[in-house]
Amino acid sequence: MKITYREVNGYLIPNIKLPPEEASIRLGKWGMMYKSHLEKYRSAIFNSLLIQGKLYQHCAEVEKQANEMFDLLVEQMKEAEGVTEQLKEKNQMEWVQRMGNIEQRAREVVYEELIYE
Repeated sequence: MKITYREVNGYLIPNIKLPPEEASIRLGKWGMMYKSHLEKYRSAIFNSLLIQGKLYQHCAEVEKQANEMFDLLVEQMKEAEGVTEQLKEKNQMEWVQRMGNIEQRAREVVYEELIYE
């Protein structure tokens, strides 16, 4: 593989483009957070994935896992704590508070287990 360069303000910058399949991947919240974490704190992994052209694919896989984990945790916590549709009909404010609490705890678990591992 031959690398070409362009000159910008006296510096040679490599002409690097993402492979077409990488360029078409759109990351959501979890994927962007994971990518940012890798870039800031795991630069070796970040650079390796970037050079191989697998960074966005990897982040998209982590995002998929994070979404699945979040949904599963919310459902399990709702069931364990008795947050039901009957509660929603009976006392909407309590249901909203408890659901907000459950979702925040589920997010914290996802952050710890997948995003900031």
